Formats: sequence, structure tokens, C-alpha cells
Amino acid sequence: MNTSEQELKKLVHQKYSEIALQDKDSNMSSCCGASCCSTEVYNIMSDDYTQMEGYNADADLGLGCGLPTEFAKIKEGDIVIDLGSGAGNDCFVARAHTGEKGKVIGIDFTEAMIDKARANADKRGYNNVEFRFGDIETIPVTANAADVVVSNCVLNLVPNKENVFKEIFRVLKTGGHFSISDVVLTGALPEKLRSAAEMYAGCVAGAIQKDDYLALIEKSGFKNIALQKEKVINIPDDILQNYLSTEEITALRSADNGIYSITVYAEKTDACCAPGCC
Repeated sequence: MNTSEQELKKLVHQKYSEIALQDKDSNMSSCCGASCCSTEVYNIMSDDYTQMEGYNADADLGLGCGLPTEFAKIKEGDIVIDLGSGAGNDCFVARAHTGEKGKVIGIDFTEAMIDKARANADKRGYNNVEFRFGDIETIPVTANAADVVVSNCVLNLVPNKENVFKEIFRVLKTGGHFSISDVVLTGALPEKLRSAAEMYAGCVAGAIQKDDYLALIEKSGFKNIALQKEKVINIPDDILQNYLSTEEITALRSADNGIYSITVYAEKTDACCAPGCC
């Protein structure tokens, strides 16, 4: 791992350690002067989980950009891995589908998030939900272990996304699949946004081109790749003005580019780790 990747991981670790110690209301609020303004970038993208079976308010920090567990086709008895599990929200929703016969494993590299997730699981007596400390570029799970992998707005925070997809392929059983919500781009972001550390931790500056993202999935050996959901992410002007001039914001709005939340599905149909490996 090069120095810049190490620095980015340190930034994400610090930011999400701070978030883990706050409640959702604190994370979702950001007041400018006398009136309330837009929330942090990572909260702007979040979808509403509250009507989903298994939802636990204590585990919802408002950090996602989709509802991957809604589309993940989880069945009773499945083994599910959640990458970047945070306080456990997607794990608990996944458990509602696996039932007590299944198992859910959450992976996170922020100690404070692991502690919070374990406390939430213990509070509810969930003996088949486990949280492991680890980096999703080297997932701490044996090969061919999972039926389903989910992740919610996490891969965009990882500098080496190709490694993550290779790891997802490794831990999935043949015939298994993933459903991942993430942030992607079409067109170019202004350099001032790309270089802003806060925008990286907010899931934007670390995003890559949509076509490149889908190509990485295919390169890693996955088949039957499909977009399950796509929505435009509009960053409000009161956040953009921290990084761009009025003229630059206008240019960004008028340019042929965009920031999107996508939920993508793919299957591991054979044991080959990538094209040409067998």
C-alpha cells in the first residue's frame, strides 16, 4: 500500500471513529448560523430503512447510500457478509431474512464501530450475528464461505477497489452473489472536490467512473452483473461553496457529469478467481 492510500485509510478511520461515538441525530444535523442547512455529504445520500424488517434505530447512523439488503435476495439459512458494517444496521436487516438458521458477519476496520455494533447485537440477543475487525481489502473470512455479500456506501472509501472485488469473489461460494450500494461518477469532478479530504470521507472524492466500476466487477470474475437501482446525488450549494466558487458551482451544475448512487448485483458462477486464471 502506498503512502497516499495509507493516509486516506487513516482519514476514513478517524472520521468514522468520531461518527461512531455520536447518535444519528447528531450525525444528521449541521447548522449554519441561525438556520439549519444541508447535512453532511454522507447523510445526503442515505435512504430510509425504517420500514424494513429487522431495522434497529440504534444501529442506523444514516451513513448509507442505498438499501442493498432490500435487493440482496437473502434466503433463510444463508450466510451473509456485510462489508463496512458500521453500527450493524444492514446486518440486522439481513438477519431478518436469514432467520436463526443463518449467520451474518459484519466486517469493519473502525474499532469504535465494532464496539457499537456488538453492543447492539448483545442488547437484542442476536447470537448468529458476528462482528469482526478487519480491512475489506483482506476480508477476515475463509474462502467460499458466504452465500451473499452486501455493502452500503463503503467501497468508494477504499483506495484499491479492485482488491475488494477480488476478495468478495474469494469469500463467496460458487453460486453466491453480492448486492452493493455505492457512489459512482459520470464525467469529471472538479479537482478542488477531489483533493478535499472531507469530501473523500463523505464518499464523493473517492468515487470512480461508473463504467470503470462495473468493469472492475467483470474483471474480478463476476457474471450476470445488473444495476438494481440508480439515483442522482445532488450536493447542495451550501456544501459545495466550502470548496468551489460560485462560478465553479455553476459550471459543475451545467456540465455533463453527475454523482450517482447505484445498487449493483453480480454472481460468482464458477470457482475461477478471474478471467484467465484457470
